Amino acid sequence: MNTPDLPTVEEIRTALSQSKRGPLKAKELASELDVPRALYREFKERLKELEGTGDLYRVRTNRYAVPESINLTIGSLKITSSGDGFVRPEGPGEDVYVPASLQDSAMDGDRVAVRIEGNPRGRGPRGRILKVLSRARPTVVGTFKQNRNFGFVSPLDRRVSRDILIPNEMEGKAKDGEVVVVRIQQFGSAKQNSVGEVERVLGPMEAPGVDVLAILHGHGLPEEFPQEVEEAAAEATRFMDEPGPRTDYLHLNVFTIDPEEARDHDDALSITSLDKKGLFEVGIHIADVAHFIREGSPLDMEALHRGTSVYLVDQVVPMLPHLLSSDLCSLREGEDRLAFSLFVTLDLEGRVGGHRFEKTWIRCRESLHYGQVQEVLDGKGSVNPDTDTAIRNLHRLSLLLRQRRRKRGSLDFDLPEARVVLDDEGAPMDIQKFQQLDSHRLIEDFMLLANEIVAREGEKHRLPILFRIHEAPAKDRAEELREFLASVGQTLPRGPLEGSTLQSVLDRVEGRPEQALVSTVILRSMQKARYSPENLGHFGLASPAYSHFTSPIRRYPDLVTHRVLAHTLVAGEKAPERWGGERLEEVAERSSEQERKAQKAERDSVEMKKIEFMSRHLGDDFVGTISGVTTFGLFVLLDDFFVDGLIHVSTLGDDFYRFIEEAYALVGDRSRRRFRLGDRVRVQVVRADKEERQVDFKLLETLDRE
Repeated sequence: MNTPDLPTVEEIRTALSQSKRGPLKAKELASELDVPRALYREFKERLKELEGTGDLYRVRTNRYAVPESINLTIGSLKITSSGDGFVRPEGPGEDVYVPASLQDSAMDGDRVAVRIEGNPRGRGPRGRILKVLSRARPTVVGTFKQNRNFGFVSPLDRRVSRDILIPNEMEGKAKDGEVVVVRIQQFGSAKQNSVGEVERVLGPMEAPGVDVLAILHGHGLPEEFPQEVEEAAAEATRFMDEPGPRTDYLHLNVFTIDPEEARDHDDALSITSLDKKGLFEVGIHIADVAHFIREGSPLDMEALHRGTSVYLVDQVVPMLPHLLSSDLCSLREGEDRLAFSLFVTLDLEGRVGGHRFEKTWIRCRESLHYGQVQEVLDGKGSVNPDTDTAIRNLHRLSLLLRQRRRKRGSLDFDLPEARVVLDDEGAPMDIQKFQQLDSHRLIEDFMLLANEIVAREGEKHRLPILFRIHEAPAKDRAEELREFLASVGQTLPRGPLEGSTLQSVLDRVEGRPEQALVSTVILRSMQKARYSPENLGHFGLASPAYSHFTSPIRRYPDLVTHRVLAHTLVAGEKAPERWGGERLEEVAERSSEQERKAQKAERDSVEMKKIEFMSRHLGDDFVGTISGVTTFGLFVLLDDFFVDGLIHVSTLGDDFYRFIEEAYALVGDRSRRRFRLGDRVRVQVVRADKEERQVDFKLLETLDRE
């Protein structure tokens, strides 16, 4: 809120932008703006605040300027594993490349001011970080090492490239070699290491659970909920006795379909055959989380802060306290629950005939897992006659919905994922390839349908909801993709890329050695999906409007959407202005960032368990397939386990090998020996290092392709 008689932010920025003398001192700026002498001290405090937010920048002569007027960009720094980074601007403009040597004391995620110092032809701008405006990570996770005179911590995150010094008496109870959480007390510079204090000792990396704890703390994920949030969750249970106007659908045959180990069930299905021939009404029932999480409450603020639930390999970090996420809000078998239901009429061609939203009472008759449903679809098992029929009818409709999406150009990436099987102590017993079943796709098809209907309603009524947007590949990425596909014998027509064209390529390479690489390169050419108040469509789904509505227990944007739909489409009220504008933009940005953090943490936890598993197989031989070729070596995916490792080019001692980019092959200078995607090899496991997060193989022999 502005202090009376003080200039607004806009007035201050305008005065500086229009100054013919360039940057101004505080007194000069106060004079320009006619600030009364009695308010000068408050005015200086205002300038300091604006400097901290990045609205103003103070140069060395203690003069103020608008950042963009002196060639500065404000944004967040993203550092790659090589140590170099990019500053993503908060406003319009290209990412600014910042080499490691020009980052000063900035760390990954920091909000910084970067000065653009060059713009090489054919490349993006290059810059130098001048100031860190706010720090993203007050703590770092790493391995403590003790020297004679001091200690230091080697960060596990490769994006933090320099050790952190630990002065004597600030190491706590850490012992040499243990994994610790260190709080940074003094940020360093390009020439000086940061200094920190050990805040928590996690233990030796080889101890059970320490690897995942390191990931949890490394990504800044909270282990527990604040006491006031737990108390608010207990208080929210009384809202069960205040359900408000609802339709009783306790008679419907409603059931959930989830992973066998799932504890939070936020979506369920029902299906009813209508009197009219060939018409079905599908009920997509979503937990009514918004009924319990009131806007602005401690629960709401904590959910916004977390943004999403995080599914690590051995635990879940929930967005909501367990009392809500796995109990009161969860659609548990045999218990009456509050739901927000979308009923959709579908014909036998998968066309939507109509829909309606209702606040409902439901009771799930069955909590099914994917394997049970798949057995019903395969004719190998049964739940009960009514549910079996419902599952088969839903499957029939889901196939039609999928065909219609595919026809309009929706992309279907079938990239394999790893499934880690743990024993009772959390140690990996097996690493399997995750198989996507028809039962998985059945649920996915109806959730996609619900999200599209919600987005269309949001667009139609101009509601302040968050759209899930996925923009088409950038022009330069599209051109790089064309060149790559040409190198593997696949062509793309000129002009804007379309999903149907890319899907044709994916279909043509299915079952071939290059399938995984082509799928991966196409996926990497895409822009990342994100949340936005503005509907820009979803390229990957070939959808003009898409949102997230079906998982309010674990995603904050879904909770926001529920709140808006309940107020407008169900209650018939007008959405308050505070739900839109800058507030919605902030929620979109926060949710997108938290989603990226969660995805990275989830991937890291799986990789850690892969490495732990392979550490038990040091010296063992395996047969596998070359799944990737780079300048520095060959990645091999093992047949026995869904694990890949690196044969470093330096270990191929019989020749000097060069990477032939257009062929995605390593070729020997003298022998012309060639290693390509899909080649079969026998390898030996020689290293599995959790700290380096890498599995290394030694090539034993090449085998004939099968």
